[in-house]
Amino acid sequence: MEDIDAIAVLQDPVRRRLYEYVVAQGREVGRNEAAEAAGVARTLAAHHLDKLAGAGLLESGSRRLTGRSGPGAGRPAKVYTRARTEWSVSLPARDYLTAAELLAEAAEGAGLDAGLCAAARRRGEALRGAGAPCGGLGEAMAVLAARGYEPHLEGAEGEGGGVRTPVVRMRNCPFHAVAERFPPLVCGMNLALLEGLLGTDGPVRARMDARPGECCVVVEDSKNNTD
Repeated sequence: MEDIDAIAVLQDPVRRRLYEYVVAQGREVGRNEAAEAAGVARTLAAHHLDKLAGAGLLESGSRRLTGRSGPGAGRPAKVYTRARTEWSVSLPARDYLTAAELLAEAAEGAGLDAGLCAAARRRGEALRGAGAPCGGLGEAMAVLAARGYEPHLEGAEGEGGGVRTPVVRMRNCPFHAVAERFPPLVCGMNLALLEGLLGTDGPVRARMDARPGECCVVVEDSKNNTD
């Protein structure tokens, strides 16, 4: 019942707006910023943010938001980030994670990586349907958001301070729990799935670029040659 209780906390619309805002930032968020984003008073925001932290949906800490230290820097402010804990509800109880881990273990042991990737690419193509490849990064972000990847656009500085073509990174891996145990197998499957979903001969491409705490795949302009 603990998962149900945690998810029930999001039933309040203000609390849900605050949670969604904090999650979308991918960094620590202070009470003032969250209150302004949700359009509520700071005291009300603080109350709901602490409720979310108490339910295990957010993690809280404290730091000086001014970036200064020493005398005159002010007291540390309370900040919030998304909790690392995963929550799920299934009635009646189901255990798909164990099944997924067993299948991944068997596939890895039997060297079925290529077959799994082929199946994942076909599934991605089936999800895309008869449509053309994804038309650009904006469209790709919408497709990825609908699949729960939590995409965000990130620019990167090149040599000499120049700016390279932005890439779409994803804060959430929908296969995180299994990917932690079988990273090469599951990350390869994920890449193949997104190749099928977005297309491989259009304006965008998916490629592997793992970074801690995020999805192992990024999406970029297909003309951006970084390999």
